[in-house]
Amino acid sequence: MPDDLIARVFDLPREVPPVIGVGAFLKNTVCVAAGRRASVSHPVGNLDTVEAVLAFEETVGRMLEATGAEPVAVAHDLHPDFHSSRFAASLGFETVAVQHHHAHVAAVMAEHGLEGPVLGLSLDGFGLGPGNESWGGELLRVDVEGFERWGHLAPLRQPGGDAAARQPWRMGAAALHAMGRGAEIAERYGAIKGADVVGRMLEAGVNCPPTSSAGRLFDAACGLLGIKLIAEFEGEAPMELERLVTHPQIQPDGWRLRDGVLDMLPLLDTLGGMEPDVGADLFHGTLTAALAEWASRAAEETGLQDVVFCGGCFLNAVLREGLAAALESKGLTPRIARAMTPGDGAISLGQAWAVGLMKT
Repeated sequence: MPDDLIARVFDLPREVPPVIGVGAFLKNTVCVAAGRRASVSHPVGNLDTVEAVLAFEETVGRMLEATGAEPVAVAHDLHPDFHSSRFAASLGFETVAVQHHHAHVAAVMAEHGLEGPVLGLSLDGFGLGPGNESWGGELLRVDVEGFERWGHLAPLRQPGGDAAARQPWRMGAAALHAMGRGAEIAERYGAIKGADVVGRMLEAGVNCPPTSSAGRLFDAACGLLGIKLIAEFEGEAPMELERLVTHPQIQPDGWRLRDGVLDMLPLLDTLGGMEPDVGADLFHGTLTAALAEWASRAAEETGLQDVVFCGGCFLNAVLREGLAAALESKGLTPRIARAMTPGDGAISLGQAWAVGLMKT
């Protein structure tokens, strides 16, 4: 196969009929799974320009030609407005929508040769849920038939919708409102134009969709600690937060866990008065401990031992390696993306493997 086309080839634990996964909106790749092999293209990029869209469509055609596959299905993201989802429908094959976080888990399963069932911690910025919800902090049980949402992060409001992804102060404001401290928003962020408006938006519940996103939880921490209140790109503030970590610390009462919902508001309530470096240590250590308890409880309830880490938040090495050590100490097996990114570049692999399993 052309070196400029195929980035990775994975050996699968069972034969699957030909399926093509057309990937995510961000960091798009294309994957063809057929027989016991899954071939993943080099990254196309974000599908937000004409050039990227044309490169994506060319890559789909070249992948089908290079692999000789006649797909029984095209696997695509659940979001109907992604170009990859619309293009899937134009190919003339059966289409199967795969929820974003299910695909994240399935990608790591494919890399590790797993058919499931497994538990999956899928932590990222956004993925559309089955009821059009904004997901991003998910604990899933995944097997050959699909997934079950075993739990999720307690939702926070996202003032201004997508604008909050590049303006962490907005998520800091959302956290203050959730803690009953909304009166502090205008004072804390008074130097930022529109801070008073955001406070009123939160109070009225206008243009503040709820999200379970772990990415927005990181942003809320950054907003409360004063780290990159307005970022140049999504994830810039959490990256700076990670760089500040030296010795992660645990706040024992920093989270609440009830009926599968993990609520980190007690930790956020503490962060507001801290220096950024101290807060970075406390946030990472406490979140790691909370995730470990969350996953270990689910493992006890399900009898499962494999815990998959996936989603862009696991590019954070402090979180990834700390959680792996915590789960290993509890006798669980962390399954971490190594050959592929834990982020959206692996989505096509997960889509193809998930649908391939369904079709066998």
